[in-house]
Amino acid sequence: MKIKTAWSINKNTNKAIDQAYQQLENELGAQPSLIIAYTSVIHESNLVLESLKKNAPHSLLHGGTSCQGAMTEEGFHSKDGIGLGLLGIHDPEGSYGIGLSNIEGDGRAAGARAIQEAIQNAGRAGEPPDLVWLNSAPGLEEDILLGIQDIIGENVPVAGGSTADNTVSGEWYQFTHQDISQDAVVVSAMYPSVKTHLAFHSGYSPTQHRGEVTKAEHRTLYEIDGRPAAQVYNEWTEGVVQDALEGGNVLLSTTLTPLGRMVGAVGEMPYYQLSHPESVTPEGGLSLFSEIEVGQEIFLMKGTQESLVSRAGRTARSALRTERISSRQISGALVVYCAGCMLTVQEQMPEVAEEIRTALGGNPFLGIFTFGEQGCFIRGENRHGNLMISVVVFESS
Repeated sequence: MKIKTAWSINKNTNKAIDQAYQQLENELGAQPSLIIAYTSVIHESNLVLESLKKNAPHSLLHGGTSCQGAMTEEGFHSKDGIGLGLLGIHDPEGSYGIGLSNIEGDGRAAGARAIQEAIQNAGRAGEPPDLVWLNSAPGLEEDILLGIQDIIGENVPVAGGSTADNTVSGEWYQFTHQDISQDAVVVSAMYPSVKTHLAFHSGYSPTQHRGEVTKAEHRTLYEIDGRPAAQVYNEWTEGVVQDALEGGNVLLSTTLTPLGRMVGAVGEMPYYQLSHPESVTPEGGLSLFSEIEVGQEIFLMKGTQESLVSRAGRTARSALRTERISSRQISGALVVYCAGCMLTVQEQMPEVAEEIRTALGGNPFLGIFTFGEQGCFIRGENRHGNLMISVVVFESS
């Protein structure tokens, strides 16, 4: 296996794709088996796909939109909200298949259809993949994961992120070499010739504030310990949503104080799945970017700009440490970094990219900025969360 990356911040879509692809092919020394491509929404979807197909007519394509741009081992790539990144895999001994299915309000069915198509296209019918790489429109990620697991079981790691635009206005899109959509799930069923290793973390720590979910529906948290959720959250955070207690968007003000649920523990070290409060409802509830259930114990989590900068590198090192491999033994990586975190530390994003580059020993990686993150925790739980970081590392041949 050989992995390389390329990028461009050229505002002309055709020139950006031509520039990045030619660099990618030159570095690989061959046409990629698979191209994983992410672009800001300012690049029009049809032009992106047409240009990629023109440059690489025989490569599989898996792609979508990323908030503001992308990052690679060469840095953070965004100028005036424009940027794109490509990761190419040349792996003639591996097998890869892509599937895309429109969601149409039924995430579980879409997830099942997409993974079935991907496995079929990989020529590995009846054989679970080693890894599933996932991107979808935001909104039904938990159901999509269930649909994928309906087909391949719960033991195959799934990682990826929800496609994003620059303004949370629904302009995101997903694509393969055959199709484009604004409301789809796209998956790659991967059977690489090398081993893969994953890590899924956040840059946040639990505080002393905790409570029980006593009223909730889907992604709206109405009550904590029998009281209006926004009121309790406002008290826990010492007034973070004070100006919106009667309703309103709180997305930017809550990035450093999400809610967390303990998923499991390694020894005495618990790990958490996060939910990002997006708005206060007129009834005093909290609208979240992930599902919440009655009876769950939730914690107020706390992060800092410093932790958001350093955690990405620590997550990359964790992916290596789990199997006791060194950066000299890898060929490349895929990184998912929450768009909310990115926007919070945008001026320091070159430092984030450098942290990851150092952790991976300078090997190629492609990082995207998403409106929801999917990953596999250390005990094997595939989950959807917010304000998270997911890293997939590919060993060298």
